[in-house]
Amino acid sequence: MARYDYRCTSCGTVFEVEHGMTERPAVSCPACGGDAEKVFSPSGIEFKGSGFYNTDQRGGSSSTAATSGSSEPADHSCENCPHKND
Repeated sequence: MARYDYRCTSCGTVFEVEHGMTERPAVSCPACGGDAEKVFSPSGIEFKGSGFYNTDQRGGSSSTAATSGSSEPADHSCENCPHKND
């Protein structure tokens, strides 16, 4: 259950109502009995700086060099290696 703020359209009283997120109950004002509507307020989260949006780019290259799948250095010679005959 979540708590939501509602405002009376007749007298302007603001009050809380607890109900499920998917529920859309008909809410009436506890003070005058008039119809009430949900009050929307901005989130308390503030995103500052870079890195929060998919349009932000990282500085420099973030990819790594491709490997050939072998743990041997590129200039390795197998002439005298024990695994040469494997």
